[in-house]
Amino acid sequence: MPDLFYLLSKWWKQMLLIVVLSLAIVATTLYLRPAKYLSVSTALPASSYSADKASIFNSNIQLLYPSLGTPEDVDMIVGTAQLDTVYIAVAEEFNLPDHYKTEEKGRAAILKAAYLLKANTKVIKSDFSELKVKTWDKDNILASQLANAITDKLQAIHQDLQNSNNISTLKSLQSGKEKIQAQIDSITIFLQHSDIPTEHAEGYTSRRVALSEQLQQYEKLISQYQLMVDNKPPVLIIVEKARPASWPDKPEKLPILTATFVLSFLFALALALYLEKRKAVYP
Repeated sequence: MPDLFYLLSKWWKQMLLIVVLSLAIVATTLYLRPAKYLSVSTALPASSYSADKASIFNSNIQLLYPSLGTPEDVDMIVGTAQLDTVYIAVAEEFNLPDHYKTEEKGRAAILKAAYLLKANTKVIKSDFSELKVKTWDKDNILASQLANAITDKLQAIHQDLQNSNNISTLKSLQSGKEKIQAQIDSITIFLQHSDIPTEHAEGYTSRRVALSEQLQQYEKLISQYQLMVDNKPPVLIIVEKARPASWPDKPEKLPILTATFVLSFLFALALALYLEKRKAVYP
C-alpha cells in the first residue's frame, strides 16, 4: 500500500483542486438558498378533568384533580398535528399562497400552501413532555406568527372535542326540562278545568310539586353545564409563545461546509490511491 505522505506529496495539487471545487459548489448552493428562521412555541397539556363540572362545583374533590395533563394528552395533540386540517386553516388565515408564490389558483393554491407549511413545521413532544411547535420561514416575524397560529388551532380543535360531552349533556338536560315543564303545565290545566273531588286532586297536586322540584334540579344542572360550555377550559397551557428569531437556523452553513471538506478530502485521497494502484499495475 502506498505511503500516505507519499500520496499527499505526489497528488496534493489534484486533491486540493477537488476539495476547493467541492467547497465552491456547496458554498454557492448555500448562498443561493434562502435563509430560514426558526420560531418555537412551547406548551404543556392542561388537565382533561378541567372539562368536568365537578372540578368547579364540587369543592370536596377539587383538590383530587391534577393541574396538568399527562404525556398521553400530548401524544393525542401531536397526532392531530399530522392532519392537514390545521395547516389548511392557517394557510387561509395568513393568505400563504401569496407568500409562497404558488402557481396554483383557488382551492388548489390553499392546499399547496398548506402542504408547504406542513413541510416547514414540526410538532413534537419534548423529553419533558412539552408540546413544541417548530416552524421555519424566510420571514422571521411570519415564522413566529405561524407557530403561534398552529398552536392556537390545535388548542381550538381539542377544546371542541373536550367540550363535546358537556354540549351533549346540556342538550339532553334542556330537552328533559322541556318535557317536565310540559307535564307540569298539563297537570295545571287539568286541575283548572276539572271538577274532580279535592281528595282526588291531592294526588295530582303532589305530582306537580315533585315535578317542580325535579325541574329546579334540572335548571341548576343546566346552568352549571352552560357555564362549562361557555368557559371552554383550555387544553394547552402556553409556556412560551414563539418569538421572531434574530438569526437564521437554516441552512447550517458551517456544519455543511465542514462535512463537505472532510468528504471531499476522503474522496480525493481514495481517488489518488486508486490512480496510484492503477499506475503500478499498468505502468
